[in-house]
Amino acid sequence: MPDQSSYDYAVLRLVPRVEREEFINAGVIVYCRQLRFLGVFIHMDAARLQALWPEADVEEFRTRLEAFQRIAAGDPEAGPIAQLTQSERFYWLAAPRSTVIQVSPIHSGLCTSPKEGLESLCHRLLAATTIA
Repeated sequence: MPDQSSYDYAVLRLVPRVEREEFINAGVIVYCRQLRFLGVFIHMDAARLQALWPEADVEEFRTRLEAFQRIAAGDPEAGPIAQLTQSERFYWLAAPRSTVIQVSPIHSGLCTSPKEGLESLCHRLLAATTIA
């Protein structure tokens, strides 16, 4: 059996009307320090979002979610947070928020490949059939 590495992950949640505390899962952040991996996968179900809030600006939510991906990737165009170390970026991305995009508590897991761990989480938590 291949060696397993521990990883931490958090789920990105869309909370279109914060006062109602209703949310849908829309992304996963995975960080594996040992294998130097930080990845974010987004899967936003626009129909579910609009079921919670018919007036929701789907493209605005998508843009905000994509910012998580850009920061995780260290995109220089994503601002100063994207220039931090992987560990610092993960903990910044996973920090609690009270905005329309909130993050679950951090959980841990084991995997042989963090990309496969991310894919497994996407299937289980986001009902995404495939990741890029």
